[in-house]
Amino acid sequence: MPRPASRAVPFVVVIPAKDEAARIAATIRGVRRIRGVGEIVVVDDGSSDSTARVAAGAGAEVVRHARNHGKADALMSGLGRMAGLQRVGRVHPGAAVLFVDADLEGSAQEVGALVGPVLAGAADLTIATLPPQRTAGGGRGLVVGLARRGIEELTGWSPVQPLSGMRCLSPAALAAATPFARGWGVEVGMTVDVLRAGLTVQEVPCDLHHRVTGRDWRAQLHRAAQYRDVALALAVRRLHGLRHRPTST
Repeated sequence: MPRPASRAVPFVVVIPAKDEAARIAATIRGVRRIRGVGEIVVVDDGSSDSTARVAAGAGAEVVRHARNHGKADALMSGLGRMAGLQRVGRVHPGAAVLFVDADLEGSAQEVGALVGPVLAGAADLTIATLPPQRTAGGGRGLVVGLARRGIEELTGWSPVQPLSGMRCLSPAALAAATPFARGWGVEVGMTVDVLRAGLTVQEVPCDLHHRVTGRDWRAQLHRAAQYRDVALALAVRRLHGLRHRPTST
């Protein structure tokens, strides 16, 4: 029997995850400490480990992709499950959505700082800015620079951390930003689309910590894929802007 709509919560958490069995339960526990949190949807995007089982055991709604589809598709699948929960009355029809990375573990509780401005109507999209991370080499400077310059070129706004994946979106922001840009271009495309819709974007400092990253060949391939997807998201939006530019008479 569906839950009464009056008991439905005002926001849903969506966590895309791949091979995060060692961290996902701690991340879910951290998210559950956010005041007012309701449904938590974990999208297992083609994991080869027990991510889905561990997430279900931690009480999350789980969507499973048989193979890896990429971050944007994982987020869209999470929104699809959110829509299903809305239809059965477990989620308010006007709920906001909070996107959380799967590897934050206990620090995921700090993502709650993103929710308040959206629920209060002070912002349509809030983006977490993170402190310096514990890394083993790092190396995302080229991608970050490309993303920041591209967003500023297209919107006039220069974000501090354009690739931050921790975000809270109002229903209006969701409508403006979906369908998302492919793969790792999702954050850049989302920011540009929301701003171009005339909505408000706000960066919020959060004390979040990702797992340690390195500079091995897998990390380098990941950054190359990020650069490709960010560049594509920006190129598509430049072209869209040219197509919709008013002509002079």
